[in-house]
Amino acid sequence: MKTKKIIINSVLAFTSLLVIISGVMKAIQLPWSVQGLVKFNLPNSAIPLGLMEIAFTILFIYPKTMRIGFILLSCYFAGAMATELSHDGSMINPGVPLILIWITAFLRDKSIFLAPTPTK
Repeated sequence: MKTKKIIINSVLAFTSLLVIISGVMKAIQLPWSVQGLVKFNLPNSAIPLGLMEIAFTILFIYPKTMRIGFILLSCYFAGAMATELSHDGSMINPGVPLILIWITAFLRDKSIFLAPTPTK
């Protein structure tokens, strides 16, 4: 049981760190991070988008708000994926964090994805 908890926490830490670093890079407007937003005509939205990534990830990390954080992160990266696809971009950039978020959420709380079994 302890090994399972270590694995879950490691996956959570890796996923959260990945998304938070991405958010910080947008929030402090690193040139190469903002350049990606220029092709979508969103260069002025870097700070709000970065702060949203950070806030949603914090909600996802905290156990009591994990579900709302999961929903918000899923919507954020699904929107990013739709934007990438509509501009002939790559699904990899938003797809990898989204997959990691879903795997992490499943490992932490399977009831998000599975219907409850009726008790007799």
